[in-house]
Amino acid sequence: MTYSVVIPTVGRPNLNDLLDTLVEGSGPEPLEIIVVDDRETGLGPAAARNTGWREARGDWVAFLDDDVVLAPDWKEQLSADLADLPEDVGATQARIVVPLPGDRRPTDAERGTAGLATARWITADMAYRREALARSGGFDERFPRAYREDAELALRVQDLGYRILQGSRVTTHPVKPATFMTSVDQQRGNADDALMRRLVGARWRSRIGGQRGRLRTHALTTAAGLAAVLCGLTGRRRAAVLLGTVWAALTGWFAVQRIAPGPRTPDEIARMVVTSALIPPAACAHRIRGEVRHRRVRP
Repeated sequence: MTYSVVIPTVGRPNLNDLLDTLVEGSGPEPLEIIVVDDRETGLGPAAARNTGWREARGDWVAFLDDDVVLAPDWKEQLSADLADLPEDVGATQARIVVPLPGDRRPTDAERGTAGLATARWITADMAYRREALARSGGFDERFPRAYREDAELALRVQDLGYRILQGSRVTTHPVKPATFMTSVDQQRGNADDALMRRLVGARWRSRIGGQRGRLRTHALTTAAGLAAVLCGLTGRRRAAVLLGTVWAALTGWFAVQRIAPGPRTPDEIARMVVTSALIPPAACAHRIRGEVRHRRVRP
C-alpha cells in the first residue's frame, strides 16, 4: 500500500508547519507531497485537488487542508487506517477536532467551525483510493469554494459501490479567522446549494446528513422587509407598519437565536444584530444567483 499527500493552498501561514510535520513526523513516508497553489489559477479547491491527485502515484491520495494541525505520528495513524482495507472501501475520513475556548462560550464563528467535527466526508483530512477518484472523475470543479464539493464527490463514490469509513487518526482544525461580516459572506454557499440540488436531487441534504436550512424563513423575512418598503413608498402606511413589524420580529428572533449560545459580549451582540438583518437578503440573492447559473445542470 502506497499513498500520496495532496494539499491545495492559498498561502496560509500554517502551511510550513504542516509540511514540517509531514516531513519530520514518524511513520511510513508518502510517495510524494503535492502542494497546489490555488492563488495561481483561482479556480478553487476542487480544481486544485483534481490537479494534485491526477499527478499522484500512490494507491491512496490523502487530501489535507493547509490550515490543519497534524499529530507528530499522523503518518503512522494514516497508515494504520489504510492497512488491509477491503477493495470496496473507497475512502477513509479522519476524526476532526476543533479546539474551542474553555473559559467562555464560543462565538458564532467558532460554533460554525466546530461543526466540522461532525461533518461527513470533509477533505480537511480525507484519504481516497486513487481508483475511486479515477472512476468517479474526481471533484466537480463547478463548486468554486471549499463548500459542498467534498460531500458531492463522496456521494458519487458511494453510488459506484464503494464504502467510506471513519478512520482512527485525529486531526485538529483550528477556528477560522473571522471578520465582522464573515457570516454574511458565507451566504455565498447558498449558490452551491442550488448546484447540489441540481446534481443530487431535492433530498440532497438528507443524503449528506445535513440539517434543514433556514432559506424559507430568510425568504419570508426578506419578502416582509421589501414589501414594507414598497408600501411605505406608495403611501400605504398601515400595511408598511404591519409588514415592518413582521420583518422586525423575524429578524429579532433570528438574532436572539444566534446570541443566546454565544459569549454575549457587546461586540458579539452588535455583530449578531447587524448581520442577522443582512443575512436573509444575502442568502436569498445568492440562492437566486445559483439557481439561474446552474439552471441547465443535470445529474
